[in-house]
Amino acid sequence: MSNVETRPLEQTVCDGPPASTGTDTDAPDTELLEPREVPLGGPRAMLVRRSLPNRHRRMVGAWCFADSFGPTDIAGADGMQVPPHPHIGLQTVSWLLEGEVWHQDSLGSRRMVRPGQLNLMTAGAGIAHSEQSPPGHSDTLYGVQLWIAQPEQDRNGPAHFDHHTDLPTLVEEAGHVTVLMGELAGAASPARAYTPLVGADVELRPGGRLRLPLEADFEHAVLALGDPLTADGRAVTAGAMRYLGRGRREVLLESPTATRALLVGGLPFEEHLVMWWNFVGRTHEDIERAREDWMAGRRFGKVTGYDGDSLPAPALPNVPLKPRGRTR
Repeated sequence: MSNVETRPLEQTVCDGPPASTGTDTDAPDTELLEPREVPLGGPRAMLVRRSLPNRHRRMVGAWCFADSFGPTDIAGADGMQVPPHPHIGLQTVSWLLEGEVWHQDSLGSRRMVRPGQLNLMTAGAGIAHSEQSPPGHSDTLYGVQLWIAQPEQDRNGPAHFDHHTDLPTLVEEAGHVTVLMGELAGAASPARAYTPLVGADVELRPGGRLRLPLEADFEHAVLALGDPLTADGRAVTAGAMRYLGRGRREVLLESPTATRALLVGGLPFEEHLVMWWNFVGRTHEDIERAREDWMAGRRFGKVTGYDGDSLPAPALPNVPLKPRGRTR
């Protein structure tokens, strides 16, 4: 996924000492992370709901960015049109519920992602890519795209791209689960991860009560992609993310209607990050060098096959970007 904002907010820097939000005074290990709407590709573009980074909590495990979108009617419209842009120090996870997106990158990868398929792009020291709804696209676009921060020992490694069409599934009376990343209930995804984590798409049937096992050492969150649901009895409103804290061995997901949700989790990511625009680094200088290299045509390569200009990097703020932790 991409951050195409021309003036990225300071809050997209991951940081701060832990603090209670007061959202759940009787259960301090949970928080409801309300999303903000962001235009993807300009003021006339489709809107996405950004739940990470959030005002009080910037990460869940190594997951540091989460956009959900749709179901959006794009009949007769351009849909998703994101020009070539750079990334460093992260993995992008693209997962669709409806529609299709055409991916092209500077490694020469060309791949259409469709529902039930996982696009996983690893930036390492640098990569560039574009994302487009193709000509003759479906009338509806519906999905989620996320970033995973790479740890220090891997963040300057080689870039690569993987497309997975055969992911493990769990079928229960209450619903259906697809494991995108990591392992859940003994089902392990083939996707490459650099830190212990999990990501799973959950499809609940009407009236479904689905109990999922969790790693107690992980922190977890549930992102509502469709109708509202509850996680251990606590509301997860449409488009919002419910942070569940650490130490749980299971979670009960319930909904009176058919709905979709994303479970994410992982070991708390203790490295301090600077996350600005489409870059995840450790220092202001990391970000400054990446921006300069992108604007000078260095490091990131070229996305061939895209008809149009690349996305220019925004101006850096007037104050140095500070490395910060996973909560505010």
